[in-house]
Amino acid sequence: MCGRFSLSSDPKALAEQFSLGLDSLPPLAPRYNIAPSQPVVAVKARNVRGERELVFLQWGLVPSWAKDPAMGSRMINARAETAPEKPSFRSAFKRRRCLLPADGFYEWAKTGNGKQPYHVRRGDGAPFAMAGLWEQWQGADGSEIISCAILTTAANSTMKAIHHRMPVLLFPDEYSLWLELEERESPERLSLLASREWEGMEAVPVSTYVNNPSNEGSGCIAPADPPNSTA
Repeated sequence: MCGRFSLSSDPKALAEQFSLGLDSLPPLAPRYNIAPSQPVVAVKARNVRGERELVFLQWGLVPSWAKDPAMGSRMINARAETAPEKPSFRSAFKRRRCLLPADGFYEWAKTGNGKQPYHVRRGDGAPFAMAGLWEQWQGADGSEIISCAILTTAANSTMKAIHHRMPVLLFPDEYSLWLELEERESPERLSLLASREWEGMEAVPVSTYVNNPSNEGSGCIAPADPPNSTA
């Protein structure tokens, strides 16, 4: 699964990576410990011409038919293998796909002394995209929640020693296909969900400071001694 991630990249890097107008970006504070139920930055299609927009979504997808929006707390991830058919996600998979920018995500490996957190990131520190789904929910009182979930797939070789799942990560030349507004069946789109190797990906052990979702700041991603280190 993916239960925490970071996004502290410079807005210019985000604009270039996701083909967004720099002037259109809202102020973005660095975030080092993004947790479920919090607002997250997302990129989605603005129109059928392929223009994109940056929006804020609540992390934890609330299906449009949900009677209780609290169910979103259990819907932070969607399994790529079942999301196209699962009632909670299939409508969003057909019509409401998004990119969730990040510059790292966290995963915890079981050790003899508990769980060791890792920050999984690109070696060059550049931002990347996790595949996401978004949904719009409206309550009887007129209240509205626009929310999202991160798609996950089987771990690649970098992640296998830490956890058996990881976010679906997309290459820049795949963004347009993923964001496409057409509902057509697309084997090419489905192929993006498979587990793939990512050159330059590294899993860095970090302090248990990140375990508390209330903790913020660059201390969350600072390298720590690896498990079983004698240093």
